[in-house]
Amino acid sequence: MGRGVKQEKSEDGRRRRGQDNRARIVSAMLEIIQGGEVSPGAEQVAERAEVGLRTVFRHFSDMDSLYSEMSEVIEAEMRAVVDQPFKAADARGRVIELIERRGAVFEKIGPFKRASEALRHRSRFLDGDSDRLAAALRQILKRELPEDVASDPLKVEALDLLLSWESWARLRREQGLSPARARKVLEAAVKTLLG
Repeated sequence: MGRGVKQEKSEDGRRRRGQDNRARIVSAMLEIIQGGEVSPGAEQVAERAEVGLRTVFRHFSDMDSLYSEMSEVIEAEMRAVVDQPFKAADARGRVIELIERRGAVFEKIGPFKRASEALRHRSRFLDGDSDRLAAALRQILKRELPEDVASDPLKVEALDLLLSWESWARLRREQGLSPARARKVLEAAVKTLLG
């Protein structure tokens, strides 16, 4: 085996280890937040990932870049739910289906959204990420609204509020409702607005 081949294999091994370490760091961050820690530090992430602190910062220049990659993982999970075909044939039925879909997504991303809200003031990325999520959810809603509802700006705003993360979080946390009960409350309100 020539020297060039050995060097190439060595570089491939380093690259693979680097990719593995990067994935372990992101996974560790996700696990820590899923466990309820709102603002984990780089030391905690390194310990959970079983890598050195320098390795964390070799892959991520700052915590914001780690939040960015973590967000990509969460967004991919959300897309898997959001992009499923609707069962309902009519627009009103699809809007009602959005309640169940969003409830499932919000339950899954709840710990990350709470961490994001807590850290939003310190992170340009998280601040923008929150705005992007709200805009994407609004766009999906507007796409599915019946024409008569879509032409009523007050109804559009009310539905956007009802189907938001903030409404779901309030029903679940402040009002102490189960996911099933929160869905029923939202369905009743949305059906009233849809007419």
